[in-house]
Amino acid sequence: MIDRPTIERIKDAADIVDVVSEFVSLKRVGANYRGLCPFHNDHTPSFYVSPSRRTCHCFVCGEGGDAVGFMMKHEQMTYPDALRWLANRYHIDIQEQEMSDEQKKEQSERDAMFIVNEWAANYFKYILHNDIDGRAIGMQYFRQRGIRDDIIEKFRLGFCLNDRQAMAKAATEKGYKPEYLIKTGLCYAKDSSGQQNPQDVDPKNLIDRFSGRAMFPWIGVSGKVVAFGGRVLDARTKGVSQKYVNSPDSEIYHKERELYGIFQAKKAIAKENCVYMVEGYTDVISMHQCGIENVVANSGTALSVHQIHILHRFTPNIILLYDGDAAGIKAALRGTDMLLREGMNVKVLLLPDGDDPDSFAKKHSAEEFRKYIDDNKTDFIAFKTKVKLEGVTDPHERSKAISSIIQSVSVIGDPIIRAAYIQDCSSRLGISEQILTQKTNEFIKAYRDEQRKEEERQRRQGQYQNYQSTGQQPTTSSQANGDASAMPPPDAFLPPEAFSAPTPDGHANGGASATLGASPGIFPTARRHESVSDLLLKYVIKYGEMPFEDAELEDGTTVCLTLAQFVEANLASDGLSFSLPLYNKVLEEASRMSAQEDFSAERYFTLHPEYEVSDLAIRLTADTVLLSKSMQLNPSEDSLKEKVRHLLFDFRQELIDAKLKQLQTDIAKNSDDHQRMLELMAELQQYQKIRAAIAKKTGRNLR
Repeated sequence: MIDRPTIERIKDAADIVDVVSEFVSLKRVGANYRGLCPFHNDHTPSFYVSPSRRTCHCFVCGEGGDAVGFMMKHEQMTYPDALRWLANRYHIDIQEQEMSDEQKKEQSERDAMFIVNEWAANYFKYILHNDIDGRAIGMQYFRQRGIRDDIIEKFRLGFCLNDRQAMAKAATEKGYKPEYLIKTGLCYAKDSSGQQNPQDVDPKNLIDRFSGRAMFPWIGVSGKVVAFGGRVLDARTKGVSQKYVNSPDSEIYHKERELYGIFQAKKAIAKENCVYMVEGYTDVISMHQCGIENVVANSGTALSVHQIHILHRFTPNIILLYDGDAAGIKAALRGTDMLLREGMNVKVLLLPDGDDPDSFAKKHSAEEFRKYIDDNKTDFIAFKTKVKLEGVTDPHERSKAISSIIQSVSVIGDPIIRAAYIQDCSSRLGISEQILTQKTNEFIKAYRDEQRKEEERQRRQGQYQNYQSTGQQPTTSSQANGDASAMPPPDAFLPPEAFSAPTPDGHANGGASATLGASPGIFPTARRHESVSDLLLKYVIKYGEMPFEDAELEDGTTVCLTLAQFVEANLASDGLSFSLPLYNKVLEEASRMSAQEDFSAERYFTLHPEYEVSDLAIRLTADTVLLSKSMQLNPSEDSLKEKVRHLLFDFRQELIDAKLKQLQTDIAKNSDDHQRMLELMAELQQYQKIRAAIAKKTGRNLR
């Protein structure tokens, strides 16, 4: 037990900024510090640390606390363990009695596994430095690799004896239970059937997993040993396809959640605001020895979202550092879409052929290495363009390569960065920005559709599990989402309630109803028949900046309205708007921007940084058939104005038609209610007169 005075000393000594900085890259903001929250997938810094209050807090997920609470939540520690971690960091002595056998039994399995791993790391280190075989075999290997003593100490390198039971025997003699030696992956039982309970294993049947191997401990962000990697030595390496063996997944270690070297590199990563990603243990170690410390390895596997989130806490900038052969190129291309999707700024550097980071670091100083990186690092999209298209002349293969490049661009979340990449790709590939934007939007749509399908699969699975456990029948998708026809009416048009009821075909009325607005959903799989709203917005996008009509202001001055401004004002005069918010957004933006000099509405919206806007603009302005330039008809200014005015009348007429259909349905339903019938008939006649007036203005015959 830790007494109260000691706890108070620990908390008093703990610097909240210092503690949090071990795990999160912080930047000063006034009197406080700010960084990405480590407790949720944070893309915009929302985690604040207050030195004066000695607390931290996330304004999105709400997690936080003092230094002890932060360590408990971040490292999944118990309260005593968090205090011990802080006491060790600030060199505060804790006088505790040796744990009794009963207390050892009560120690959590997770804590017990960390204790076993810590002991094993010290054991391997002792063997390397003090055992005759450790010095002759293990130390000789590290010497041949040119690794200095200080680096051996820094990475806690060690050696496991060739005797396949030496470590297991030493561990059990120290009182460590066979079950934890098995659960950490340090040992396995002679009975390989996998059916034997670890608690029942006879210590004599334990086999060392890493016998005869040089040992590389995996140290987590907090400094705890979570796993080991072992490299086979001597003549056994000949013909061996797997020279390295890693600890299996366990309660405290999941390979996709860890990065080799992160503990030794985290401060340098935050300081340099950049991380180098390499493949192997010796690459990391050699770069540290060279003087470059902001480097980690994923040990030859594809990056996971968990690993990217760890790195993103310290920096958004990553440089993939691999050798220049085919395997290095493949490694550089692997997992990069995930990095881009998670908001990382990705650069690539391929070392000269024949060199890997390990060998290159041994030949150069830190300054020379950094200079080479600065001179030769390449933006990932440029790198992928070169790799995929170099020497490719076949049109089909070239098309596939370009699609692969644009797919990588499509995963970038920031619309401005994505637009900049599209512009760069257009210049490199000689393809128009509009085509590349359209292809990018197709990939985004496909990804979002897949996300929606996955969410639906999970929802159905959850319903089925709920049905199995409770017997409650699952709801349908329409029941879960509510009645899709219940769309709100516009603010006002004649009687405000005129367009609030659903039509016989199930659609609701509004400024632009489901029949008048865009196609069902924002992302149609094929081009549908253009509605009045589609056509109206199409003209706004294509010709929104065109001078349309003079208008007199309240102060008597006259201004010239653009086409977009005229459409917005005309609809607003009757309190009308489109039912889809996206349509209204485009109209408002077109009206606001169209008065600017040299503004081109079509270019502006098709290259818009927001995906939904550019996708809509491209869809509405795309030609349904490809015509040669000589066959294309461009409307004159007068004819264009006439079409827009007619569309505005058509917009109103379709609203009236929808209302008339609804009234006819209501009359049929209320045939037994004489008073209600009279009211509905009077309302029907009112709207028929309005429809006739609109038809007269447009010169159309009533049907």
